[in-house]
Amino acid sequence: MGKKSQQEEILKTLGDFTSKENWDKFFTIRGSDDSFEWYAEWPQLREPLLSHLTLSQSPPLPPQILVPGCGNSRLSEHLYDAGFTDITNIDFSKVVISDMLRRNVRSRPGMLWRVMDMTNVQFVDETFDVVLDKGGLDALMEPELGPKLGSQYLSEVKRVLKSGGKFICLTLAESHVLGLLFPELRYGWKMSVHVIPQKRTDKPNLHTFLVIAEKQKSRVLLQISSAINQSSLDCLGNQVDRSREAYLFFQARGLHEALESENRIRMEYSSGSDILYSLKDLQLGAEGNMAELSSGRRVQLTLGQQGASRFSYKAILLDAQQQSGPFSYDCGVFLVPKARAHEWLFSSEEGQWLVVESSKSARLIMVLLDTSHTNASMDEIQKDLSPLVKPLAPGREGTEAQIPYSDKWTTQSLDQLLEYPIASKPAVVDARFMAASDGIKQRKIVHQVTSPLTGSIIVDDVIYEKVGDDLSYPLPSNDLIFRRLTFQRMEGLVQSEALLTLGTSQKVLGDTEQKKAHSSSKAKKRGNLKRNDPKVSVSDGIDYLSEYLKVDHNYLASSYHTGIVAGFMLISSCLENASSTGEMVRAVVIGLGAGLLPMFLRACLPILCIEVVELDPVVLDLAKGYFGFREDKQLKVHITDGIQFVIGVANSKVDDGVFVNHGNEKAICNMDPTSSNGSCTVSDAGLKETNKIDILIVDVDSSDASSGLTCPASDFVEESFLCAVKNSLSEKGLFVINLVSRSSAIREMVVSRMKVAFTNLFHLQLEEDVNEVLFVVNTNVPIKNDCFHEASSQLEKLLKLEHPERIQSIIEATKKVKSL
Repeated sequence: MGKKSQQEEILKTLGDFTSKENWDKFFTIRGSDDSFEWYAEWPQLREPLLSHLTLSQSPPLPPQILVPGCGNSRLSEHLYDAGFTDITNIDFSKVVISDMLRRNVRSRPGMLWRVMDMTNVQFVDETFDVVLDKGGLDALMEPELGPKLGSQYLSEVKRVLKSGGKFICLTLAESHVLGLLFPELRYGWKMSVHVIPQKRTDKPNLHTFLVIAEKQKSRVLLQISSAINQSSLDCLGNQVDRSREAYLFFQARGLHEALESENRIRMEYSSGSDILYSLKDLQLGAEGNMAELSSGRRVQLTLGQQGASRFSYKAILLDAQQQSGPFSYDCGVFLVPKARAHEWLFSSEEGQWLVVESSKSARLIMVLLDTSHTNASMDEIQKDLSPLVKPLAPGREGTEAQIPYSDKWTTQSLDQLLEYPIASKPAVVDARFMAASDGIKQRKIVHQVTSPLTGSIIVDDVIYEKVGDDLSYPLPSNDLIFRRLTFQRMEGLVQSEALLTLGTSQKVLGDTEQKKAHSSSKAKKRGNLKRNDPKVSVSDGIDYLSEYLKVDHNYLASSYHTGIVAGFMLISSCLENASSTGEMVRAVVIGLGAGLLPMFLRACLPILCIEVVELDPVVLDLAKGYFGFREDKQLKVHITDGIQFVIGVANSKVDDGVFVNHGNEKAICNMDPTSSNGSCTVSDAGLKETNKIDILIVDVDSSDASSGLTCPASDFVEESFLCAVKNSLSEKGLFVINLVSRSSAIREMVVSRMKVAFTNLFHLQLEEDVNEVLFVVNTNVPIKNDCFHEASSQLEKLLKLEHPERIQSIIEATKKVKSL
């Protein structure tokens, strides 16, 4: 077989351009003197190359040039002869490097030749001014092999180039090559594309294109400049028509379309604020150096793709504000279940920053789960996510990001997200997985029902991992049992919470619970529990104990309820006058919940005539059946709309009253305890009736989780309702709102509206919670803070509780009431 036949044979076997063995064989056959130019030759390359090899530096110095995958091309020799003598050539074929060294050692002694893999070059960072590639990238981008080798090679190019250096790439510009090249050099590169003039020949060749990419110090996204436009395409098309080689036209048009597409992406990325980046975009520098923290950086991205992970995820990366430190963790991953992703805390930017602050993480990656993750366990999701988030953990050079796992999830408050720390290893970036949860140790669902108005409602008994230590509790155990009422429409928000205490079976919670206790075979076997039985323990199980427990109506498990009662200090002198004269005080509570606040007020302030306004009759049934709520002549429920109820009082034609000043004779609260028809009048024979409200409490949640206002519903803070409140209150009457909003803007809006409507506005901020209680005293006479100490003492004397020591938590809360 002749040499020419051997060359044709080896060209056929070079199907795999990434095989070192194939190239060694190819270069052995060709020999050192028989150069091979795959693309355009020197006459066509000379002018465009030399014009781009001059660097914009002062003083001008000869550029240090790297030629990867040099082969046996004469390109380096021509450049050397043109005056560019600082050239380093590399190729992974030892055969060709040996041949080229022998060919040039005497005539071009300054030129270097190294056996080296272009995807793993052995040079330090920022060594070269120019990397000149003639077909090297194309050879690595075999469609069957994918972009892995090409990506590795471009990473090395970016690493060894100096700032201001140039990557000069001669390429056929096939779509799969441009699909890697353009995104890889998207951020921090100034790019241009040129057409190399073709050598006149009877045999048509593919066009060779010249891509110039200059490494910038800035990460600014720039458009790719090119002289390839529609007119040049038309010119090429005419030439093709004459030569009947249509594939040349399609090659040029493919490049033009790729350029338009990439520039469109770059324009969108430059102008848009809600860009959804890929992990690759961020690794390429779309939002700066991800290995370094950048205070206040917020980036939306997608994680995972087919073949690389089981699931894909939408995520938000947030680098904490400077004032949020000190930090417990370098990086955290916060998983948000689908049911909670729409909540303001996780869907709004302001809410997300609050999560970051509470997490004590310098960088938080918030992952929003969706329906595709429904059937996956948290362990499966963590395992799938770990390799995806690891590249996003901030770290120093030479350290490896590690994502440790927590086998315990976060507690009921965002302020306790990191209650379960994970030890970090030296020189390892510390991160952790977190999720919105409630820190429950044991849980038993007591009842579940779906209401046409409220939706799914759950009654459950729970033992928390950690509770306060300010209780006088009869169980000989540190584990306290609470009964909760939860509206599922606001998942994660417990509407009401009660402490359970031991009692006989006759005193168990409510009608429904009593029936269950009487029919329980377990109760018959074990007998009635006694309060001081030393054998009673939570270790007996929450399922067993729940049957013998009742709600303690002398204890407020919700701190904001304690805050509401503390605000009664503002009208304590009026309450004291009513107590001394035997007059009744009309109190209206909008929002029954489990009935815990009304029952507590009924027990501790006998002077109150309490009306509860509740829209949903199912809620009333639950309060009676599972929380021991009872109506009597001083506590009644109206099943009606709370706003309309207040408007009705405000529009009443009855003469205006003054707070608990219904004449000198005793007034009584006249309600029929056998019905819930809502009739409540303060009356006395021969006296003027008054329909005014002395104490109005709004304690309702919002059904719109995306509004940013958790409590109350937005209608309760509209100007029209506040005006109705003012007109419904007696002189010196008290208006109370439980406000829950993590948005400072929404909170300020509510406060601003209330200041317009009322003169005397006060608040109590609960340190351990997001609740804020707002108080209004309906008088135009300013109320000064210096009288609060005396007022607090008056309130303390008025409160009547079975456990007097529990009054102290209310009195302590009065000290936190401040004017606004």
